[in-house]
Amino acid sequence: MLFNSYEYILLFLPTVVLVYFGLNRCGYTTGSKVWLMLASWFFYAYWNPVYLPLLLGSILVNYFIGTLLRTGQWDVQVRRWVLIAGLAFNIGLLGYYKYADFFISNLNAAIGSNFNLLHLLLPLGISFFTFQQIAYLVDTYRGEAREYSLINYALFVSFFPQLVAGPIVHHKEMMGQFEDPDKKQWIPDNVARGLFIFVLGLAKKVLIADTFGVWATYGFDTANSLTFIEGWITSLSYSLQLYFDFSAYSDMAIGAALMFNIGLPINFFSPYKATSIQEFWRRWHMTLSRFLRDYIYIPLGGNRKSEFNTYRNIMITFLIGGLWHGAGWTFVFWGFLHGLALVINRAWRKLGVSLPNWLSWLITFNFVNAAWVFFRAETWADAIKVLRAMAGLSGVVLPASLAQFLGDLSSWGVSFASQLMNGNLLTSALAVLVFMVVVLTVRNSIELKDSFRAGWVSAAVTIILMVASILSLTRVSEFLYFNF
Repeated sequence: MLFNSYEYILLFLPTVVLVYFGLNRCGYTTGSKVWLMLASWFFYAYWNPVYLPLLLGSILVNYFIGTLLRTGQWDVQVRRWVLIAGLAFNIGLLGYYKYADFFISNLNAAIGSNFNLLHLLLPLGISFFTFQQIAYLVDTYRGEAREYSLINYALFVSFFPQLVAGPIVHHKEMMGQFEDPDKKQWIPDNVARGLFIFVLGLAKKVLIADTFGVWATYGFDTANSLTFIEGWITSLSYSLQLYFDFSAYSDMAIGAALMFNIGLPINFFSPYKATSIQEFWRRWHMTLSRFLRDYIYIPLGGNRKSEFNTYRNIMITFLIGGLWHGAGWTFVFWGFLHGLALVINRAWRKLGVSLPNWLSWLITFNFVNAAWVFFRAETWADAIKVLRAMAGLSGVVLPASLAQFLGDLSSWGVSFASQLMNGNLLTSALAVLVFMVVVLTVRNSIELKDSFRAGWVSAAVTIILMVASILSLTRVSEFLYFNF
């Protein structure tokens, strides 16, 4: 079920909220958790019921292993092997469903074999609930988490606002909230605040992200070649599509959870305002960055040894991060680019040379924008097509309407044509300019949520955005991070 669908907005979410608080009001606190757990399973199965047993099986196995780690009276070596078995199960499950065809196709290419691909459909959210349970097992092994109730554990893993695309949450930051008696009461301010940020996210998705998606799809997938301006509009359109799409999901997840008085961790905080690549990763997919740091980078040794080892650990972490996003070499290369950028950033800071903020931002954003090309491209050829155009290697072509004013540029190799960006050049260029200003200057949704005050103005804004968004749901599309 999609957050941006009639079924979810008008039926599922309000029904689950009302029944949840109704059960709590009647004193059925355990029943309210069971209801929320079952509703989350229905939410997951609505997409494809075939994969619900996979989710349930993963929950049962990880709960059992977590129980062994918590209660087993073994020596350190045996507990370590139990943890390794749990990690192997989760990584194996993720590897089979997400990477099996990737490895088979690469093996066929490398040795000339002809093994048949499995053509497995990627289970929704498997990357997220697998990482979440890996963190739980490691935390349990360290003595930082313990769960005695299977119902509580199942709810922790499958709570529907964060089930399919994050944030990647820790057990200790969630279950205390579900047990807090004060959070089992209907709190009007939380409902109003949650509805506000939910609708704000919905508007970002259906009114902004999906619009930029049309232009990005044309440039990456439809156009056989791109001109200089088309290349930049294509890349910036995707950068803005991904920004507003992921921001929208993060807002809607936080908003839906807040209606249950549950606070999810912030996962997105104006990343395009970053003035360094390190700051970017402190603002973009913040819970994934936390996971990569705590469960990959630090266990590898972090920055505790030589500079060479630190750089190696950064590269390994981001190669894994790139592969986590998708089974393709373009994703691996995207991870490599970000790892390399972080290495360069760290080395530069050691030099003690500072740059003006505007220049630091310009370098950071243009790197991120160019790297997104590999993240979005279906093939290497598509990525090269866009990057060649951005570099001006595919020619500079201006709208035909400018020929009478800039005709002298023809002697410099500039040509003029109509139907640039499939006839949407001016509209797309203006939209890119306007929304780049918005993401760089306007307060983000988390800041708006924190300063929210219920009143006639906020009610009017919420209603207007809700109506406009619902009227646009005829072109419903899934969130981009559902594919990862």
